Amino acid sequence: MPQLVECIPNFSEARRSEVVDAIVAAAASVAEIKILDRSSDTDHNRTVLTFAGTPAGVEEAAFRAIQKAAELIDMNVHTGEHPRMGATDVVPFVPISGISMEECVAMAKRLGQRVGAELNIPVYLYEAAATRPDRTNLEVLRKGQYEGLKAELETNPQRLPDFGPARLGSAGATVIGARAPLVAFNVYLASADVTIAKSIAKAMRQSSGGFRYVKAAGFLVDGRAQVSMNLTDFRQTPIARVVETIRREALRYGVGLHHSELVGLIPQEALIDAAVWYTQLDQFQPDQVLETRLSANQSTTSQPTNLPTTNIPTPSFLDDLAAATPAPGGGCAAAYAGAMGAGLVSMVAGLTIGKKKYAEVEPQMKTILAESESLRAQLTAAVAEDAAAFEAVMQAFKLPRELPNRAEQIDQATLQAARVPLQAAEKAVRVLELAAQVISLGNLNAISDGASGAAMARAALTAAGTNVRINVNSLAEKSLGADLLADLNKLEARAGQFEIEIRQVLETRGGFAF
Repeated sequence: MPQLVECIPNFSEARRSEVVDAIVAAAASVAEIKILDRSSDTDHNRTVLTFAGTPAGVEEAAFRAIQKAAELIDMNVHTGEHPRMGATDVVPFVPISGISMEECVAMAKRLGQRVGAELNIPVYLYEAAATRPDRTNLEVLRKGQYEGLKAELETNPQRLPDFGPARLGSAGATVIGARAPLVAFNVYLASADVTIAKSIAKAMRQSSGGFRYVKAAGFLVDGRAQVSMNLTDFRQTPIARVVETIRREALRYGVGLHHSELVGLIPQEALIDAAVWYTQLDQFQPDQVLETRLSANQSTTSQPTNLPTTNIPTPSFLDDLAAATPAPGGGCAAAYAGAMGAGLVSMVAGLTIGKKKYAEVEPQMKTILAESESLRAQLTAAVAEDAAAFEAVMQAFKLPRELPNRAEQIDQATLQAARVPLQAAEKAVRVLELAAQVISLGNLNAISDGASGAAMARAALTAAGTNVRINVNSLAEKSLGADLLADLNKLEARAGQFEIEIRQVLETRGGFAF
């Protein structure tokens, strides 16, 4: 079963569509995720984005979205109905298939540490990732919102973040965690009296003595009272039970329900449960749903039994690479090769995890798998980054020759075109190092796959290094690239050490020379 993680980040912006577009584009720039939904509420001034994909891809997409939101959203001027404490207010990871809650917790901690270190944003961990029992609930962490936290953070040790600085900048603070699937669900009343919505919300939420797994608040939205809820476990507290209770509570105040709305996505199971409850289908079985039965049948007949089921890669990138165009070129191919090397490392680690014979190294393999998947996502993204850097050089050369700083702009673009493959080279060396580890400790039956991953990483380093050198050599001011060449030489020296180690292990453990 492939690993699949869902991420549902909430951003404190809905009124400037161009800002929301930029945040969505930042997440979507990661190839291994798919945007599933985007929901904006202008009264709340809040956007909920839903995407899913591989763990490494989702983690990288979340970081890029947080980074973009921090650039474009200033919490000092933000207003809206919904409680908030940051430009990216909350980022939950939800395990969907092939991945445990513990692994999602590890994702949350890695992302939190990176956001704190690289973006200087205070990060708090919540739900399953919480470092303290009193930080499990989002409401506790968000108490006082941005303004209150800003005033209190530097003086109250209890408010110190888990990662990042103990001060708030314009991006505020971000809460990151891991949790079960949640249903964000709003019920609108046939009234403009927000006090009724607040009273009903108090009766519904667990913290005030209402239903377990229900978080609720009352708002005035579009001139109508709204009971806004998060249902954190729809199996324990079903939607139908919640709606019917709100209906009865509203009748106490002489009002009815106007309509309800879903924020983001909902598991199909939750809607089926509601339908079963309202129609009293007491003997209902899930496979009585037509689409479920059809899907089950297709899954058993869609693949011919005499053909392998392995996915064949789409040829689009290879076709583009072979085309008589300047880009994609060698730098893109270098990143692609590095991503393939990382993928093979992941394969060997995955084939080692869960095997009794390798139980002692399983924790190490899990760590390697998480990092190799992250590297695979980053190197995959580097394909487009290299092409963009090359395009920037071409645009610089098209500048008018009479422009006073034309040469300087060409050098700066060329320098960036050297930095991008250098970064790919650095990641490729790390892939090579991880390959050495899985070759040494991993499943012996997959040792040749580990060696293949090492070979791809070495190819990526060689190709990336060629692109670094050619770009540095074309600089008008050669001294600008001296540090890049020095860094590249160090990377190549490290790679040589790993290659020696790999040869030795292959000769002793695998019985063949590399």
